[in-house]
Order: sequence, then C-alpha cells, then structure tokens
Amino acid sequence: MGGISIVLVIIVAFLAGMEGILDEFQFHQPLVACTLIGIVTGHPTEGIILGGSLQMIALGWANVGAAVAPDAALASVASAIIMVKGLGPGTDVQTAISTSIALAVPLSVAGLFLTMLCRTIAIPMVHFMDAAAEKGNFRGVELWQILAICLQGVRIAIPAAMLCMVPADAVTSMLQAMPEWLAGGMAVGGGMVAAVGYAMVINMMATAEVWPFFVLGFVLACIGDLTLIALGAIGVSLALIYVGLKEVAKQGGGSGGGSGDPLGDILNDY
Repeated sequence: MGGISIVLVIIVAFLAGMEGILDEFQFHQPLVACTLIGIVTGHPTEGIILGGSLQMIALGWANVGAAVAPDAALASVASAIIMVKGLGPGTDVQTAISTSIALAVPLSVAGLFLTMLCRTIAIPMVHFMDAAAEKGNFRGVELWQILAICLQGVRIAIPAAMLCMVPADAVTSMLQAMPEWLAGGMAVGGGMVAAVGYAMVINMMATAEVWPFFVLGFVLACIGDLTLIALGAIGVSLALIYVGLKEVAKQGGGSGGGSGDPLGDILNDY
C-alpha cells in the first residue's frame, strides 16, 4: 500500500467516522466504505464483495432509544484494510475476505467504546457552545460543532492509520499460517454472521402482508439465468403492483369495503 493510498484510506476513514453521526452521505455504511477503500488501494472487486457481505450484517444494526448499535464505520474501515493487507501473493482471496468478515463484529464492539469516549469528550464542547450562544457568537457555535464532528472522524482515522502502518507481509503470513480447519471455521462463521444480520432485518420487517414477497424473492434468486438487473426489475414491478392494488383498496374497489391493504384483506378472508 503506497503513501497516496494510505492518505486516501485515512480520508475515507475520516469521512466514515463523521457519517456515523451525520447519516448524510452514508460513507459509514459497509458497502460504501469498503468499496471506496477497495478502489483507492487497487482492489475494487474484493472491496465490493466485502462491503456487500458486511452490509447484510449492518442492515440489522439500528439505534433504538438509549441502545447504541455496533459501530459500522470502524468495522467497515478496519475490515477492509485488513483484507487489503492480506491480499498478498499465495493468499487465497476468499480466506482474506472471510477472515475480515469474522473480525467485523468484534471491531464494531470496539468502535462502541471509541464513540462513547468521543461523546464524553464532546460534553464540555456543548457548554462552550452554550457560552458562545449567550454572547451571540454564532461563529463560535459553528466552530465547536465542526470540531465535535471532526472528533468523530478522528476516532476512525487514527485506528485506520495505525492499521495501515502494519506490514502487509505480517498479515499475509498470518493468513497463510492459519490452519485449514480454522480458515474453514472463519468462512462458516462469516457466512453465519451475515445470515444473522439478514434475519434481524426480517424479524423487524416481517408481517403477514410482506411474507409473500420474501418467499418470492428467495425463489427468484435461485434462478441462475436472472441477473441482478432482472431481479431489480421484478422487485420494482411487484412494488408498483402492490401500490396500485393498495390505491384501489383505499377507494373501496367499487365495493365500499377494504382496509387499505390488499394482501391483508386477502389473508384475512382465510
């Protein structure tokens, strides 16, 4: 990893850290962060594969009340850097990706400690902003707000820089020295983590009205001749059909009845 690549990785990490709080451009999402790191390091394909796998896990991560979700920013950035470092000569690509996926969850938990530390440091900044507001110093309020957000970016940028300093040979040697049973276990574990993340999403979204769409989606995905574009077109078509039926149901469909949910009305009839 060259000097320019390291600088670009640190910039991506900084943006991902800020976006973990801002949620504006979604740089902290695994699919975005891993893909960007893959591009700047010359491994775009591997970055997309890793980001897509981690995104399935992060779909089930959400802040609910006072419960803070695992840190997707640190998990994405650190896993991508470890994967890139491990893509050396003689190293199996799948092993490097599976190992990075398996490390994502403990890294996300470590990220919780870092964000908690940053939020603790930001408490005095709020008081400084209050003092500036009392004096009518709006520039001072903006300055402290920017510093607080930059603090969240630094909490990811510093670990990213430290990982970039680790020699690639050390990571490659570690992966090559990994016994076959451990590499296989990491691959299975990585797949299980992604499955659990998707199950969490289904658990939050699943209702009697949407289960038919889940089933139909899994069946269509098994058809090898269908590309992602074809599956996307089918999904959009089903959504438009559902919205059209819902509008008809709201209007009563000429019968003056219906709850406004066509599939719900059909299932209730049984």
